[in-house]
Amino acid sequence: MKNGIIILNYNDSENTKIFLDDIKDYQCLDHIIVVDNHSTDNSFKELKKYANQKIEVIKTSENKGYAAGNNFGIKYLIDKYSVDNIIISNPDIIVREEDIEKLLLPLKEKNVAVIAPVVEEPTSISRGWKHPNFLSLLISNIPYFRKYADKILAYKENHYDTKLSQVDVVKGCFFIIKASVIQDIDYFDENTFLYFEENILAKKLESKHYRTYIHNEVKVIHALSKSVDKSLISLEKFKILKSSQYYYARYILKLNVFELLTLHLTYYIYYFLVKLLNYKRR
Repeated sequence: MKNGIIILNYNDSENTKIFLDDIKDYQCLDHIIVVDNHSTDNSFKELKKYANQKIEVIKTSENKGYAAGNNFGIKYLIDKYSVDNIIISNPDIIVREEDIEKLLLPLKEKNVAVIAPVVEEPTSISRGWKHPNFLSLLISNIPYFRKYADKILAYKENHYDTKLSQVDVVKGCFFIIKASVIQDIDYFDENTFLYFEENILAKKLESKHYRTYIHNEVKVIHALSKSVDKSLISLEKFKILKSSQYYYARYILKLNVFELLTLHLTYYIYYFLVKLLNYKRR
């Protein structure tokens, strides 16, 4: 099987270069595609220095967000190299070659479409979650109650007692998907710029009866670079997040008018509080 990895870069060439130095000699990776998502700094020029027979650096004509940027790389990788498996990765990931090899093994099974590791972040560990529903979206819009939304979507601890655990959604910072599967579900949905991509992708997978798993014996470290923080102030990020949430609620969950209005109301209350907090920080 041929394996390719997509690394989406936006104004974060330093982390991307560190990641490339880590993985460039991994034998399990046949092709490494760096997609510069129309950075506003000199990222593309810097990353082009890494180009060789195995590493290619390509650039989008505009920044349409996470989903569109990854689709650009995925289509390039499939069309040019006909790979079997595609790894989607942020630049700020630390992963060993033997762990990628462990993740690739279950994909030989017909019923495994997506596989992801346990993701360790500075303040949390992610093992996937359930599909967000109206209640979890509503609670996430209520100040000081957001943490309870995560609890609603969390699986019980014993769900992870086996080597592989089936889950609804996995983090978008690092996972592997079969090329045939991503083509069958028509790639990432490009109607969001940032946030909720994993949830939307998971719903598309579910609609085609594809299964997603966490490999509980594999862990990667997500260092959480500041590339998004460097380009967006907190209020802008909040507006983008809630725009993506609304798209998910209306077009993916297909919530009714009352539910959408309720989400809108809690959104505007939360938005006012965030704006007020930003004003006080000046």
